[in-house]
Amino acid sequence: MFVFSLQDAVVKQVSGNYPLTQVMTIRSIVAIPILLVMVQLEAGWRAIFTPQFKSLVLRAGLMFGAYTSYYMAFPAMNLAYAVALYFTVPLFVTALAGPFLGERIGIKVWAALIVGFSGILVILQPGSGLFEWAALLSLMSALLYATSMLMARRIGTAQPASVMTFYQNWVFLAGALVIAACTHWLGIEDAGHPSITFLVRPWVWPTLVDGLLIASCGVIASAGMLLLTNAYRIAPANLVTPFEYTGILWAPLWGFLFFGEVPRSTTVLGALLIAAAGIAALREARK
Repeated sequence: MFVFSLQDAVVKQVSGNYPLTQVMTIRSIVAIPILLVMVQLEAGWRAIFTPQFKSLVLRAGLMFGAYTSYYMAFPAMNLAYAVALYFTVPLFVTALAGPFLGERIGIKVWAALIVGFSGILVILQPGSGLFEWAALLSLMSALLYATSMLMARRIGTAQPASVMTFYQNWVFLAGALVIAACTHWLGIEDAGHPSITFLVRPWVWPTLVDGLLIASCGVIASAGMLLLTNAYRIAPANLVTPFEYTGILWAPLWGFLFFGEVPRSTTVLGALLIAAAGIAALREARK
């Protein structure tokens, strides 16, 4: 989660000048040789040709949707706000563990989930002038991401983490190029909202510093995805997800240090409710 938080800060930094599709394309290209080495070391390149091809592509597609919507939220809100809503992932994992994995969910767990989702309302403040529609992108990202991680658990140890990450990287690359080609062909360059503009903005040649920052995301993404995918692959989902909450510590730190952002008190309170409820639900689910 620390590794991933670095990528969030980089994407936030470049979101005002470059399109998301360009960032994801450069990141994916840089990650290709890294992941090829990881696949070879862990399982050999033949492991790429697996009968579970369709499941891996489907999971990668969910991850692409999750990360696209997650990063689209960055230009419209501060980092702590977007990440706090994203950390409903463990709540979604717990709620979906029953239908996906057959894990039993009791009344106490559901009560904790209700408390956690009330934290979402505290952060969003619907009906107030402070509500930002881009926040729904973070929530959609959390739902898609939770589903993909449960799929990783369902696929199980039959697939090495490096192979799953390899498929994900290629789907990210293909998805970014398709979206970029479509927006270019349709002539869409500005949609009037920073989140949509971040997606459809025309590609530009990056400066040296920005190019290196974007390229670093390929290294960060490879390491982070390999670690996280492996965690969900070899351990029960309700054991792994509490550790994801450590990421909620880094977002406000990077937001303050790099962007001068100070989270609202409602964001902090809502994040604490989400984290406390998620951990309580997961602990209860393990009993």
